[in-house]
Amino acid sequence: MVENFIDIAKKAKQASLEIADLSSEIKNSALNKIADMIEQNKDEIFASNKQDLISAEELVSSGEISKSVYNRLKLDENKMRDMIQGIRDIANLEDPVGKILLKRKLDEDLILQKVSCPIGVLGIIFEARPDVISQISSLAIKSSNAVILKGGKESQNTNRKILEVINNALDEVAGFPKNVIQQVFSRDDVAQMLKCDNYINLIIPRGGNNLVKYIKANTSIPVLGHASGICHIFVDESADINMASSVVVDAKTQYPSACNSVETLLIHKNFAKKDELLASLQLNEIKLAANPSDWSVEYGEKTLSYKFVDSLDEAIEHINTFGSGHTDCIITKNIENAEKFMNKVDSAGVYFNVSTRFADGFRYGFGAEVGISTNKTHARGPVGLEGLTIYKYKLTGSGHIVDDYVKGRKTFHHEDLK
Repeated sequence: MVENFIDIAKKAKQASLEIADLSSEIKNSALNKIADMIEQNKDEIFASNKQDLISAEELVSSGEISKSVYNRLKLDENKMRDMIQGIRDIANLEDPVGKILLKRKLDEDLILQKVSCPIGVLGIIFEARPDVISQISSLAIKSSNAVILKGGKESQNTNRKILEVINNALDEVAGFPKNVIQQVFSRDDVAQMLKCDNYINLIIPRGGNNLVKYIKANTSIPVLGHASGICHIFVDESADINMASSVVVDAKTQYPSACNSVETLLIHKNFAKKDELLASLQLNEIKLAANPSDWSVEYGEKTLSYKFVDSLDEAIEHINTFGSGHTDCIITKNIENAEKFMNKVDSAGVYFNVSTRFADGFRYGFGAEVGISTNKTHARGPVGLEGLTIYKYKLTGSGHIVDDYVKGRKTFHHEDLK
């Protein structure tokens, strides 16, 4: 019997209340158990992924999915190793729940505390990448959130198998609540999820521009994420040619379908080695597109737009006009220019002499990420554990009443305590 989505959401809500004050020891035990069981069952996971890849080849041929989506779908030994290590890394991180963010004495025996707490129920909608399930499940567990996952049809077999392994592991952990990690599969489930504001507290989309725009336009639930990854690298006139070539090649070719892959190269007109730079990119099988009609294209492959600019200011203006607020970089020897670039470019990640591919929760030491946010509220950039918590105010007194302060019988101290 297929479960009604509202029933799934109700179970998630109840699970979120049960996991909210779960001890760090139980959560860490659960994460290490998941890592162990994924490692033990990796051959079965690879077999399920192979089924998905065979089906996805037909979808690529028919044009239903792109080659870049197919590439994200594939699980290999490297991804599996990183997936397992990411779970163990999250287990080793400090618990983000219950941190005292502020402690203030309002008056004698009247103490205010601002304390980190979980968000509640997360709705995650993602395309391709099956390793997303383990990343988000692990982050949700550590941050004491419940999660409902909806993956793309192209990765359905892999998703089912990974979640089966995860929930089998959780069943073996004493004291761990049921229904913390659940999964749905149909388009109707997505429609129901977007309407389910009574039970779901945050929607996180991980996928292409069209998916994110659709979700934002069809829900009243807060959405965390980014619509596109239009990342830039600006090569300043003082840049080192070897560094510029190395960084741009890495940012474009290391994983071209990733959202943090560079899509536009801006080169200062006075950079003496510009021809050498462009030639080095072509030698690395990068297709160059000079002054395209649309500067907001996310290629997802080894294609790179480029343009010569007259100044640092022009580069900054271009990025702030056509960028997506994801990750942008300057290559330069001029510290003042680097600082100006990083202060004035309005993006979640602003880099100096480093590949845009570093925009990643695992590489930031977050263990993993639920996605990269270009929002300007709550969380920005790679969203790890901290981005999956909010806070509440706890006020402790001894029969205090407001009327005493209104009538002047008592006065506030407002003294911050350590």
